[in-house]
Amino acid sequence: MTIADETLSAPAEESAAQSSLNTAAARNLATTTKTAPQMQGITSRWLLRLLPWVQVSGGTYRVNRRLAYTVGDGRIDFDFSGSEVAVIPDELRELPALRDFTDTEVLAALGDRFTRHDYAPGELIAEAGTPGDRLVLIAHGRVDRIGTGKYGDATVLAALAGGDHLGDEPLTTPDATWPFSYRAVTRVTVLALPRRAAQEIADRSPELRSHLETAGRGSDNPVNASGESEVSVASGHHGEPTIPATFVDYDLAPREYELSVAQTVLRTHTRVGDLYNDPMNQVEEQLKLTVQALRERQEHEMVNNREFGLLHNADLKQRIHTRSGPPTPDDLDELLATVWKDPGFLLAHPKAIAAIGRECSARGLYPAAVDFMGHSLPSWRGVPIFPCNKIPVTKEGTSSILLLRTGEEKQGVVGLHRSGIPDEYEPSLSVRFMGVDEKAVVKYLVSAYYSAAVLVPDALGVLEDVDIGH
Repeated sequence: MTIADETLSAPAEESAAQSSLNTAAARNLATTTKTAPQMQGITSRWLLRLLPWVQVSGGTYRVNRRLAYTVGDGRIDFDFSGSEVAVIPDELRELPALRDFTDTEVLAALGDRFTRHDYAPGELIAEAGTPGDRLVLIAHGRVDRIGTGKYGDATVLAALAGGDHLGDEPLTTPDATWPFSYRAVTRVTVLALPRRAAQEIADRSPELRSHLETAGRGSDNPVNASGESEVSVASGHHGEPTIPATFVDYDLAPREYELSVAQTVLRTHTRVGDLYNDPMNQVEEQLKLTVQALRERQEHEMVNNREFGLLHNADLKQRIHTRSGPPTPDDLDELLATVWKDPGFLLAHPKAIAAIGRECSARGLYPAAVDFMGHSLPSWRGVPIFPCNKIPVTKEGTSSILLLRTGEEKQGVVGLHRSGIPDEYEPSLSVRFMGVDEKAVVKYLVSAYYSAAVLVPDALGVLEDVDIGH
């Protein structure tokens, strides 16, 4: 650099020098404007807001129902090991024909005779009218049950998936034929038990043979369409016929729901409360976020808990599968048919709601939004769809959609709680002072009590294995 260049650069350096107090230093004397602590994990928790809550003063809620007869049409679990699959013998008792059969050795012998078969998409597994020569259990994949419509056209009557079976008539009826056709929609793996093999085991086991003969005759108990003991009623008669006598039989072992609890111990140092409680109370802010976390866990448990969670307590007859994977309008209509008596609302993961929107848009359908408490929500057939991120999404990109009818007066789904407990902070949530320990840490026990009950099976429907990845 020349002398001339140095002379020219000097004024520029002088003009860049600080001429006033900068903002970084000024902040040391300023009082900042603060927000309360924020928490990203807080959600709308629509389930907790929508469920009607029932006071459970005794800590236990008993659901009395009419006597119903179990038909044993449950879902079968399998033992998967890599690409290998085998029948779990005790799971065979989920079949109607083997309900209440307890001989584990015979069940194991039946399980050993199952063989694996794989089908490609579109391949026929069984054809209506052909001999039902085997018992077929679906281990993996999706299968359509196809029947003949009124005008002779083929109609998809139901979608079956892993855990379902094609009927157990081959076990109970020697000359059984397939009443429907079954076609693979995706790649399907089934386990089949030839009728000949089942007969060989029955010939060696008098107990199994007797049990299958009784199962084949069906129950002598008159029941209605819901499986409840029938109430005999006469109608449309003339003259003086004998009026039938009847009574309403009750379930002798009704289900009882005990309140569950979510708890945590909030710890805060006394020094924090003594010195830093202005302008915000530190304990109160800690407590607010702790309560929010407990309420989030409460909603998660009410959806996913094995004992009372909605996903695990839906009746097996109320669980349906999508016909092709994504949640199409046809699938939503099928779901509405499971809770057709005054459906209240749909509950779905936000990604599942997005998938519903894609399927509707692909068909040129644009369901009207509904207004609820100032929120604009998507709907189907006028039933609002609320988001709930507690409904799990599997690693394969599938989820479930729930449909609920709520309220005791509607024999629906209700939430259970116990208000009026000691040291109550919110309804059914208490904050109990536990003292100060030797480290000058104040401890508070925060407890929330809750549960959920499905009063009658058709109050809750679940659309399972919803593909939200496409």
